[in-house]
Amino acid sequence: MKNTVMILVAGIFFFAACQILPKQPEYQLVWADEFDYKGMPDSMKWTWDTAGNAWSWGNNEAQHYTSNRLENAFVDSQFLHIVAIKEKTANKEYSSARLVSREKGDWLYGKMEVRAKLPKGRGIWSAIWMLPTDWEYGDWPHSGEIDIMENVGYLPDSVFGSAHTGAYNHTKHNQKISGIFVKDLYSDFHNFTLEWDSTEYRIFVDTTQYFSFRKESDDPEKWPFNRRFHMILNVAVGGNWGAVQGIDSTIFPQVMLVDYVRVYQLKN
Repeated sequence: MKNTVMILVAGIFFFAACQILPKQPEYQLVWADEFDYKGMPDSMKWTWDTAGNAWSWGNNEAQHYTSNRLENAFVDSQFLHIVAIKEKTANKEYSSARLVSREKGDWLYGKMEVRAKLPKGRGIWSAIWMLPTDWEYGDWPHSGEIDIMENVGYLPDSVFGSAHTGAYNHTKHNQKISGIFVKDLYSDFHNFTLEWDSTEYRIFVDTTQYFSFRKESDDPEKWPFNRRFHMILNVAVGGNWGAVQGIDSTIFPQVMLVDYVRVYQLKN
């Protein structure tokens, strides 16, 4: 009798717990690149961004981003390769690629997942991130920036997620940022994921959440993340953050391998 009562009580608690668990969001895939082809990155999904070369992208970066050049970005039926090379290009000592989905993949809210293996070495600054497509609230940082993953080579075991807004950004020394230790960034693939809704966004490595940014008010200086954004994949060299401890010129070429990019949005 005692065992029967205990089982009954346990069952009641289990049932009650099941009733109060929050319902998990149901996502559907709306956009993806599986990189299961050969040659240039799919021009229906990606644009080679070179617009900031003239001003070193505002970060004193040491690379020149090229356009439609297989040496800097190509697909081999398995992975996208973004390659930073030590070579004189334009007025820079390095070449690389910066691919953007702007006007080919733009989203308001959703789950964005990129599986990648990162390049390594002092002076490398690789990133998976998002910028606004329409800049409705003004130039950077007023329209926002979402950093899903940044890695600088002099911190080889760490990735960082962050938010930039008019109210919170690194020029004011109050940028919202958090890092996580990951021991095998350069030897294994990891999933870098953003979950973004109307009140918050959350950033994960694999299944571990390591950053979140919550809406404080409707003021776009604090929450500009109610407009569509697009994806950016790039490997920079040097820059204000990447070159804090200099650039090791002996490490090149360096490659970021991307297994896939998948974007999901809530059903209905």
